[in-house]
Amino acid sequence: MKKIILTGIAVIVLGSTIYAQDIPKLWTLEECISYATANNINLKQKEQEEELGKVELKTSQNSWMPNLNASLGQNMDFGRTPSRDGTIIDQNSINSSFNMQLNMPLFYGFKIANDIAFRKLNLMAVTESLNKAKDELALNITSYYLQALYSKELLNIAELQVSITKEQLIRTEALINAGKIPVAQLSYIKAQLANDEATLVEAKSSVSLALLDLAQALELERMGVDFDIVQPETGYVVPDDNISGILPHDIDDIYNNAVTFKPQIKEQKFLLESQRKLLRIAQADYYPRLNFNANYGNGYYRYGGNDIESVSFGSQLKQNERKTIGVNLNIPIFNRFAVKNNVSQVRIGIINQELAVENSKKTLYKEIQQAYFMTVTAQAKYLASEKSIIASKEALYYEEESYMAGKSSVFEYNESKAKYVQSMSEQAQAKYNFIFRTKILDFYNGISITL
Repeated sequence: MKKIILTGIAVIVLGSTIYAQDIPKLWTLEECISYATANNINLKQKEQEEELGKVELKTSQNSWMPNLNASLGQNMDFGRTPSRDGTIIDQNSINSSFNMQLNMPLFYGFKIANDIAFRKLNLMAVTESLNKAKDELALNITSYYLQALYSKELLNIAELQVSITKEQLIRTEALINAGKIPVAQLSYIKAQLANDEATLVEAKSSVSLALLDLAQALELERMGVDFDIVQPETGYVVPDDNISGILPHDIDDIYNNAVTFKPQIKEQKFLLESQRKLLRIAQADYYPRLNFNANYGNGYYRYGGNDIESVSFGSQLKQNERKTIGVNLNIPIFNRFAVKNNVSQVRIGIINQELAVENSKKTLYKEIQQAYFMTVTAQAKYLASEKSIIASKEALYYEEESYMAGKSSVFEYNESKAKYVQSMSEQAQAKYNFIFRTKILDFYNGISITL
């Protein structure tokens, strides 16, 4: 009995696992954005630019450190050769040498400190460029996601249209049997049903293409036939009451908030500060440079023949070693105006970058203006579409009553139904356009894009 129970539990667990595996994953908008951010190739390239900036900063920071090098040499001289005391002798000789040098910058006109600051600001600009790319990708994914939702809603409308036409076909057959309408109207209804079914096929294809576009934007390696997305509740996405209350009332307030944190503005500001540090780097070439250096050298000489007695290896290492420390001052006097011209070029670069900052601010303000007014327009269209839905639905109801009573033709009824379906399509388009526009405003207000 115990074995039977355990076996039953195992079957239930296994069955649940298999069933769970068969259920396709439904992607939320947040999951799509997160996946795209982690896998987008363009973002990965920008991340490598950020890593390169970190390496460049580290290289600049290491400029303060001493430079230490060592060298070894082995020479063989034949005939008249120099001895270790500098005299020329008629002997073959072998000379082994060892040398170690140390150089360290003491003063470079504050060039190193400014170069470190320059690299830091460039790295911060690259980071903001990466953040800007992430924001743009999030908006792009949101657009594809909402397009897929819109296509799904059109599919629902197409299915409803087929359902209504099928009901109409049944009612038309009943009216014909009752002798209220001519038989010829039945053929028209069948043709309308065939047309509605073709529209349904097209709607299904549009959903598949919209999901494919989204999957390709996510850069999914293998989308699979089960790729699908979550459909949020309409009432949650678009509030039914006080819809105008979700819009900000002042464009300047949005701009004044956005200009403090939007990455495209911060990027340009960091580039401006880096240009100013670059000016300090160029001006440093006017100053003298002071270096500390130290040197250690040693060698061993061995002569051929018996005329000269060779000093032992250990004794030579003690006698031949040479130690030197010193400082070197390099004073610029005339360099064909190269430094002056370089400074002038950097000053021009600063002016250009100041203009770039102002241009990025103006561009941001224009974008916010456009986003705001497009949201207001989308809101008005959505509210109008709501009224159109109510009116066309009511008109269809009365036309259906009239048709069933045999007081109107199938043509009038289909015209009323077509207006109702058209109003539903327009309402769906207005709804998702309005949602997208509000998400753009959220984007400029620093609010994460969610549904």
